[in-house]
Amino acid sequence: MFRLVLGIFLFLAGVAHLIIPSEFLAQVPPWLPLDSYFVIIASGIVEIILGLALAFERKRRALVCWIMAVFFVAIFPGNLSQYMNQVDAFGLTTDSARFTRLFFQPVLIICALWATDAWASLRDKEKAV
Repeated sequence: MFRLVLGIFLFLAGVAHLIIPSEFLAQVPPWLPLDSYFVIIASGIVEIILGLALAFERKRRALVCWIMAVFFVAIFPGNLSQYMNQVDAFGLTTDSARFTRLFFQPVLIICALWATDAWASLRDKEKAV
């Protein structure tokens, strides 16, 4: 059930990237050498794919969760940049709100790995070696 909820969350977040990309500009670090809108659209497409894969993929769910965890790590600099540059977005209009948000990224990573017990799949592979 949690896996499905996380998949829906990612899917909807990805769709939001495509519908209202300007809302996500705050998370694109100014030092990133790519067009900001490209980053927003590309990350939205990745979120849609990951959300659908998490909800519907059966054989490779653990792999999907590991990829999702890596994705959450990859987008963390955007959240950090939003805090460090004091950019308002998504109701995060204070430094304390932006700082608090930073602690939710590790929670998302743990949730991604927990959603299909990806940790167990890693342990099982280590035992097979």
